[in-house]
This record gives sequence, C-alpha cells and structure tokens, in this order.
Amino acid sequence: EITIEDLIKKESTVITMTKLGYIKRMTVDNFRSQNRGGKGIKGMSTLDDDYIEDLLMTSTHHYIMFFTNKGKVYRIKAYQIPESSRIARGTAIVNILQLEPGEKITAMIPIKDYKQDSYLFMATKKGIVKKTSINENDIFLVTKQGKCIRFSEQDVRPTGRTSMGVIGMTLDSDDEIIGMQLDTQGDSLLIASENGMGKRTSLDEFNRQYRGGKGVLCYNITDKTGFVIGAKAVNDSHEIMMITSGGIIIRMPVNGISKIGRYTSGVKLMNIDVE
Repeated sequence: EITIEDLIKKESTVITMTKLGYIKRMTVDNFRSQNRGGKGIKGMSTLDDDYIEDLLMTSTHHYIMFFTNKGKVYRIKAYQIPESSRIARGTAIVNILQLEPGEKITAMIPIKDYKQDSYLFMATKKGIVKKTSINENDIFLVTKQGKCIRFSEQDVRPTGRTSMGVIGMTLDSDDEIIGMQLDTQGDSLLIASENGMGKRTSLDEFNRQYRGGKGVLCYNITDKTGFVIGAKAVNDSHEIMMITSGGIIIRMPVNGISKIGRYTSGVKLMNIDVE
C-alpha cells in the first residue's frame, strides 16, 4: 500500500515565515554558499512593513511544530507547506492552520519524530523555561545584551503542557532571551549581531551554573555590532543561513567563521547596510 507521503521526496528544504504570517518552502539549491562578509541574495520581495522573521532548514518529512501567542501548539509535515520561489511572499499561515482570531505564530520548531522518553524544552524572552513530556543535556540561553547562561536540563523538573515554567535566567530590565541551544547541537556557540558581525566561541568556555543565575558575558557589544540577534550551537561541518529584515539571505560554511573567546565581537559575517 502506497500513501501520498511515500511519493514525497525526502530532501533538505528551507522554510521561512514573515512577521505578518506568510510562510513558504524552498529548495536549498536556491542559495549558493558564499564566504563570510558577502552581500547575500534576495530571499523575498518585501511588501509594506512585512519581513521574514523565522528561517529554518529541515527535511520535507520532518514535523514542524507551531507555537502561538495563545499558548497552543500545532503540527504539520514540512512538505505540507506550499513550495514557492525564492522571492515569493508565500502563503498566509491561516490558510494552512486553523488559527483563532488574533492568534499568531510565535515560534517554529522542526522535529524528526516523537519519542516517548523525550522532552520539549522551551524558553520565553523574559527568561522563563519549562520542559514537558532526549537525553540529559546542558541548556544555553543567550540574551540580546551579550549574556549567556549554561545549566543542566535536569535542574528543570518536568511539567504539564499548560504550566508556566520556572526561571531559567535572571535578566536585567532592558535585556531579553534571543536564543536557546543544547550542548548536543555543536561544539561551539555561534553568535551573530544586528549589524552582521559574529564569531564562534567554544562551549568549553562556559561553565555550568544553576538555572536562575545572571550568566556570563558571551559577546562584546559595541556601536559597530548592535545587539545580539541570534545564537546557534555549531560544528565545523555545519552551514548557516542568515536573513536580514530586508529579505536578503546569505548561506555560508561555519568553518570560515573565527573561533575566539567570550569577550570579543568577532568578524563581519554579512555585508549589510547599517542605517
């Protein structure tokens, strides 16, 4: 017996979603790899005040979990997202998911399959974390002001889907969480700033603390760098894709990005026009 899914080719794919809720799927070969510091290529024709807010690389047969501002989660297979050209805006997410009035997607997570002994670990921008019914991992939380905390996921007890969670990191009033990664995802932490600067720092430079601490400095913020905008745990064999608010995308190998200490700003990853 053959299902429709059996006829869908298993291949890498790029998924983007805009601030106003337009989503699309693209083939990876739309984007040739460049050296760091390049200008990138157009990833979407911008319209009004819309811009691409989320970008991820996954497989057509992986699940995509969508979390909303109403505290709900939806899931579909990646291949169920309509494929579009590189510069197309995409399809309105309300035409794919049955969202309530006023309900908006706040996060997308790709996942290969669901295992009984696994946990989903979540963090809010205010530093609240929770895990809900993966092996033991260390969690890295990174803030826009260049702070990072590393703690064991076992510090966070499992809770139900509807619970609020516990404090993962104590933040200054003008700071917020911009990224969360696991130590199993790579051997160094790649940090990128608003103005296209970035660097890698070995995970070994971050000592484990208890959750709820203030963390340590992981990025030196200057007028040239702007705030920290993203953080990913990476290996030398990885590639990354970065996108600007104007819809320009760049794809580059990680091994071309300098691996340096915590108290640094790094090098130019992407050549962007800074106002």
